[in-house]
Amino acid sequence: MVTIFELVGGRPKLFASAPTMAEASALLPHGAYTTLRTYETGRRVLRLGHHLRRLHESAPPGTGEGLDESSVRAGLAAALGKSGHADSRLRLTWVRPQLFASIEPLEPLPESLYQDGVSCLTVPLRRDAPRRKDTRFISAAQAAYHDLPAGIHEGLMVAEDGTILEGLSSNFFAVRDGILHTEDERVLHGITRGIVLELARGLLPRGPGAVRRDQIGELSEAFLTSASRGVLPVVDIDGAAIGDRRPGPVTRELRLRLDDLVRREAEPLTG
Repeated sequence: MVTIFELVGGRPKLFASAPTMAEASALLPHGAYTTLRTYETGRRVLRLGHHLRRLHESAPPGTGEGLDESSVRAGLAAALGKSGHADSRLRLTWVRPQLFASIEPLEPLPESLYQDGVSCLTVPLRRDAPRRKDTRFISAAQAAYHDLPAGIHEGLMVAEDGTILEGLSSNFFAVRDGILHTEDERVLHGITRGIVLELARGLLPRGPGAVRRDQIGELSEAFLTSASRGVLPVVDIDGAAIGDRRPGPVTRELRLRLDDLVRREAEPLTG
């Protein structure tokens, strides 16, 4: 169950509840949103300031100032306390001047998916405004998820030129000829995506642009990134194998580096 709070002046006010995060978003006005999770039994978050800046960047231009981080931190800490989950997945939705926090228990993916990898399918869907994380996209993404066959973890959106852009709720990376590729211009820049690009420096070079659908057979590794997934290996796309259908060394190393960064950088919401 998802509990929705309106955060007002550093305090949470119960707004509504819904069975799923998508249904929770449908109860709210359309606005900018960002999704994150807690760590260490709900006491810590990672780079909240980055999430709040993205809310500001995703909001319509010229509609006022950004959010006060100290007030948001206080309101979130209180809302998480009321929710009572060990760890939470939460979505902040900003419809100036209102800020909503939708909170549900975090259900980590099974470790087997990280050990064995997941399958993906390309889908004919793209964001209208790739750099803006707007709740209007959520219903389209949910419809695409509903149409995915059993056993497919994520839908990958593809541009008209065949470039693999991003997942329905994730960013996409591929390794081809020892070079890391991910789309820059036509995708949402996820917070975890940015962290992984930092962590990949010195591990392998980054190439220009993303890979195309017709290059899937040339990939040695591929993986997804998101707040709740971390770094999740992809072992086939549209039925075509990635490498030897096993998570590769770059993917495994980046997952370890991300876990280490979380241990070092995740911070309490309040002092």
